[in-house]
Amino acid sequence: MIDARGRSCPEPVIMIKKAMDSKAAEYEMLVDNRTALENVTRFAKHNGYQVEVTQDGEAYTLRIFK
Repeated sequence: MIDARGRSCPEPVIMIKKAMDSKAAEYEMLVDNRTALENVTRFAKHNGYQVEVTQDGEAYTLRIFK
């Protein structure tokens, strides 16, 4: 679980990029703003991953998987 709440872009994208260096098939990430949600989603899809988003209040949970 990558917790990027309270962080502004590009930091959440850098965090998921570093995590993806492990070449895992799945990641979960928490973000709390729309810009981070959109940028991380775009980055993940560009790198061949699918993204499922659930919202809980002001936080978004992204399930990023191949």
